[in-house]
Amino acid sequence: MTVCEPRLEVDAVHVWRGDRHVLKGTSLQVGGGELLHVRGPNGTGKTTLLRVVCGLLRPEQGTVAWCGQSITAIRGTYQLALCYASHEPALKGDLTALENLRFSLGLRRRIGDAELRDLLHRTGVAACADLPSRVLSAGQRRRVALARILGSEASLWLLDEPYTNLDARGADLLGELLAGHVAGGGLALVVAHQDLMLQCSIQRLELAA
Repeated sequence: MTVCEPRLEVDAVHVWRGDRHVLKGTSLQVGGGELLHVRGPNGTGKTTLLRVVCGLLRPEQGTVAWCGQSITAIRGTYQLALCYASHEPALKGDLTALENLRFSLGLRRRIGDAELRDLLHRTGVAACADLPSRVLSAGQRRRVALARILGSEASLWLLDEPYTNLDARGADLLGELLAGHVAGGGLALVVAHQDLMLQCSIQRLELAA
């Protein structure tokens, strides 16, 4: 597999929902070691933009490229390069925190229980490893989802409102994880209503109604 210099480019993307023009020629560029903070009022297409970038939604016009190639042409390679976390943690309630991680990360790479438990320790929910996800608090579920992002080993993080349900310590932890990811040459697109106070370079994209 050819290793490229990580770079995401979105060029003049248009998306309609029925007769509503949600994204109106949106463009952006993010390279390795960069974080883009996407903001805007509700209904301006922030989540839609992330869905377009991760390949779940095809725009009516415009292109998305990874390492200079259309993401539709390198779909498999691109999917391994990204980790998308929606505003919901997306955990299976009847599975334990550990089982959820084992299932989701096991689809990407071989990973043992010792590493899985270490990921939960790093995100502050080691004590929840063997509890069904349905009994965890919203904040604990969010931390399990953070462990999944951290363990993905993806270059590109696409995070939709990742601060939701996190307490102050959890928010600080997320900030540290994001700053560490970017410092290591990773890329991140973060949709968040609040200001991001991180120890890294932050670009900003404001979507208007």
